[in-house]
Amino acid sequence: MSVGLIVLIVVIAIVVILLLWVMGTYNSLVRGKNGIEEAFSTMDVYLKKRFDLIPNLVETVKGYAAHEKETLEKTIAMRNAAGNARDFNERIQSESALSGAVRNLFAIAENYPDLKANQNFLELQGQLRGCEEDIANARKYYNAVVRRFNDRVMMFPSSIIAGMFHFEKQPMFEVANEAERENVKVSF
Repeated sequence: MSVGLIVLIVVIAIVVILLLWVMGTYNSLVRGKNGIEEAFSTMDVYLKKRFDLIPNLVETVKGYAAHEKETLEKTIAMRNAAGNARDFNERIQSESALSGAVRNLFAIAENYPDLKANQNFLELQGQLRGCEEDIANARKYYNAVVRRFNDRVMMFPSSIIAGMFHFEKQPMFEVANEAERENVKVSF
C-alpha cells in the first residue's frame, strides 16, 4: 500500500467518524426536543383539567362570597388568559399566575365555614388539589427534560451541532414573579 492510499483511508475514516458523531448528536437533540414536547403535552392535560374545574369552583364560591367579586373575577380572567395564550412563554407565565389565583380562591374559602362544609365545594376543592399536585409533578418532569436538553444545547461539543441546526435553549416552567412565591395570607 502506498502512503497516499493510507492517508486517504485515514481521512475517510475520520470523515465517517465525524459524520456518525454529527448524526448521533443531531438525533439526540431531536429526541430531546420531542421529549420536551411530550412533557409539555402531559402537563397540558392537567392544565386543561384545571382549566375546566375552575369555573365550577368559582360558581360554588360565588354563592357564599358575593363580596369577594374582584378575586373571583380575577381568577376567571387569569383562566381565560391561560386559555388564550398565543405562544409557549406566554402560556407558561399565564399558567403560573393562574396557580396563584387558585391559591387565593382557597384562601377566600377559609373565611366561610358554611362553604368549607359544602359537599360540592369539598369535592371540587379535592379535585383541584389533586390536579394541582399532578401539575406540580408534570412541571418537575418537564423541567428535568428541559434541563437535559438545554445542557446538550449549551455544552461543547454538542453546542456546535445545536447551533448549526438552530436548536435553542428552551424555557423552564417556573414561578413568574416573587409575589407568587409568598404564602397566601388569610385574615379573619
